[in-house]
Amino acid sequence: MTNEEAAAAEMAIHREGIDRIDLQLLALLNERTKIVEKIGRVKQAASLPVYEPKREDAVYRNVLDHNEGPLTSDAVRRIFERIIDEMRTLQRQRSS
Repeated sequence: MTNEEAAAAEMAIHREGIDRIDLQLLALLNERTKIVEKIGRVKQAASLPVYEPKREDAVYRNVLDHNEGPLTSDAVRRIFERIIDEMRTLQRQRSS
């Protein structure tokens, strides 16, 4: 087996791991979305705003305080900003 073939075989194994984790992430994101939908219904019934900056700050604090790397804090924040933005969009669409 050449070095290139060995590298390809090793990468295939790692990529299988990534594919498995991606499906776990997808399942967790969908689980999170279901909870966000419930919160959105509560907000709508109580005429509360979708955007809650204090709650979003608490989410960031929570994940950043528990980040052990190798993702940087900036990377974690950007990922969660995107997740929260998508969840906020979903709540707005459901309340329209």
